[in-house]
Amino acid sequence: MGNEADITRTAFRTCPLCEAGCGLEITVRGGQVTRIRGDMEDVFSHGFICPKGSTLKQLHEDPDRLRKPLVKRDGVHVEVEWPEAWAEVERGLMGVIDAHGRDAVATYLGNPSAHSLSAQLYNRSMLLGIGSRQRYSASTVDQWPRQLASAYVFGTPMSVPIPDLDHTDFLMIMGANPYASNGSLCTAPDFPGRIEAMRARGGTLVVVDPRRSRTAEEADRWLAIRPGTDALLLAAIVQTIAAEGLVDVGAHVAPHLRGLDGVLAACAPFTPERVAAATGLDPEQIRTVARELAAAPTAAVYGRIGTTTTEFGTTTSWLIDVVNIVTGNLDHRGGSLFTRPVSGGASTRGASGTGAGVRVGRGSTRVSGLPEVLGEYPVAALAEEITTPRGDTDEAPPVRALVTVAGNPVLSTPNSDRLAAALDTLDFMVSVDIYLNETTRHADVILPSPSALQKGHYDISLLQFAIRNVANYSEPVLPLDEGQPDEWEILVKLGLIAQGLGIDADVAEADEHAIAGLVRSAVRDAGSTIAGRDSVEILEALARSGRTGPARMLDLMLQSGPFGAAFGAGPADGASLDRLLAAPHGVDFGALEPRLPEVLRTPSGTIELDHPVLVADLDRLAAAIDGLAAREMVLVGRRDLRSNNSWMHNIQVLVKGKERCTLHVHPSDAVRLGLVDGGIAKIAGRVATLEAPVEVTDAVRPGVVSLPHGWGHGEDGARLRVAAGRPGVNSNVLSDHEALDPLSGTSVLNGIPVEICPG
Repeated sequence: MGNEADITRTAFRTCPLCEAGCGLEITVRGGQVTRIRGDMEDVFSHGFICPKGSTLKQLHEDPDRLRKPLVKRDGVHVEVEWPEAWAEVERGLMGVIDAHGRDAVATYLGNPSAHSLSAQLYNRSMLLGIGSRQRYSASTVDQWPRQLASAYVFGTPMSVPIPDLDHTDFLMIMGANPYASNGSLCTAPDFPGRIEAMRARGGTLVVVDPRRSRTAEEADRWLAIRPGTDALLLAAIVQTIAAEGLVDVGAHVAPHLRGLDGVLAACAPFTPERVAAATGLDPEQIRTVARELAAAPTAAVYGRIGTTTTEFGTTTSWLIDVVNIVTGNLDHRGGSLFTRPVSGGASTRGASGTGAGVRVGRGSTRVSGLPEVLGEYPVAALAEEITTPRGDTDEAPPVRALVTVAGNPVLSTPNSDRLAAALDTLDFMVSVDIYLNETTRHADVILPSPSALQKGHYDISLLQFAIRNVANYSEPVLPLDEGQPDEWEILVKLGLIAQGLGIDADVAEADEHAIAGLVRSAVRDAGSTIAGRDSVEILEALARSGRTGPARMLDLMLQSGPFGAAFGAGPADGASLDRLLAAPHGVDFGALEPRLPEVLRTPSGTIELDHPVLVADLDRLAAAIDGLAAREMVLVGRRDLRSNNSWMHNIQVLVKGKERCTLHVHPSDAVRLGLVDGGIAKIAGRVATLEAPVEVTDAVRPGVVSLPHGWGHGEDGARLRVAAGRPGVNSNVLSDHEALDPLSGTSVLNGIPVEICPG
């Protein structure tokens, strides 16, 4: 028998560090990862890999990554064993719940949760166990406007039309930089390569962005728009197409479309001349791109962070769909199509072609009365919900405890210093996280989850937005550390403790109840491949596999999804976990295809293009034109290929090299403001002031300055030694907690009015 240290094996897994979902080939020798490279046989990424993917080894081996729980003793975090940590969690959580009620406990789910199978499937178990309406997440600093607009128009937040990158002839990208981000709400490994393939076959790329980003550098045309005015540009494109008689929604879409004439009439006042000063674009530029979109054989408009993190994020997202519809490019090959997710989703469940639609405002925040949106409150309200005492008429208590999962809101949410100060006033805080960072340093208990290499993986959420119907399951590459619970077990136990069941509550028993409930739902679901089956039969089939936890839940979702094997009643090559385990490079279930009308889940059974909430917001947009035109200097963010928000800055290979946390300033503005390259600028917003090093560059349009997102490390009490060596500044100190898109509650992180002077 050979020495284990001499055994070399190869593992395949999907990279969990961004939304692209690239396949990795990982060489393991003697239990140690020795090499990571792109999986050339992956059915989706075909060997593509970005700089982040190869650093899973460094992330796993990072000496700052937590291996044991931490408990704060006399202001200092010390390592403890799991039983002691759980006892402290029970003391803290139940102390707050018993004294103030469940709504005194808030939860915050961070961005990495979307990249974790365990978190995607078991965060709900934790949330239900806590039983509080005080739910927050990174969604209201990111994607909620895009998903809310889709929910209004198509019926569910997951019904986001995806640009058909591999077949389109004309692509207009707004406020996105996929050469750096690899795409978002559009899962497409090697997004840059797909753009280049489009151009090689004669296609056209137009980029709309205040910055000449890496993507804009590759474009046939860069439209240097003023920040926060994308909705005006889109409305003017719609107006031009209508005024010039170019509207053609297509015979396939027309029977299922409601309210087109009303929407065109509502957009009529937004002529290119009317929006020119606010957008900074010449009217003829606007008319040209409108005509090109209408004339192209196929076209797609795609917008992301730069369009959603503005005061008109939801309306902008809706107008993207309007443009795609009036040019005949919705649900059309080469235009924008709907994914049919292999594991199923909101757009595949239930009766096809109709549904309940979406409702917002099922509650509001205690202090400012901000409405609930898609199950949570705007994170901009969290600080005041903590610090504002209970009034005589308040039914709900202030937040006295906080549970965070894989998030760093002290860096990623608006008016960050205000939130940091609020966290210091909590009675109790517990965090599930792999780092002692700028947020978790406030926690009384930190519960470390395993590293990405120690967890099974399937992109439950991200594959809902994939440009092909693909599926890829990754088994854990490395075993759990001795005594380390899996992430799903941590989340379930948190929920059980919050229910008052104590630290000895049986996680396995809770998991059995959870899978039984999911099976009962699946057999009652008309859209499921196992509709009408006996739930006992399905549970017995699942039991025979010997699986528990996320793997068992995923198998149920795959088998009952639109391509499912249906536990023997479906096609022999249908989707199941066994099928994916036998195909470590993934399974491609085919290109996206038209899905109208079955994809719709609206009450009317139509595309509700004229949803009254969206149409009404055009009045607010029109009223804002002059104010947007009058803004002098505004701040926008930016993304780097080697960064993923704040949580990859402790990996040396990703932060080495040229300083990246600099303030980009246009040369003409630098002269006018007295700034010099390499000097220091003072940046003042309504809520705060900070200083940053200046980088003079024509990669931003005049009147715009840019700071990257996710920096500001080096706080006392954090344990991020590499990040602390290159701390940078936190741009979200400047973002205003009162500046929101009122439809979605999303914070305005782009287009922040600022004043600049030498530091």
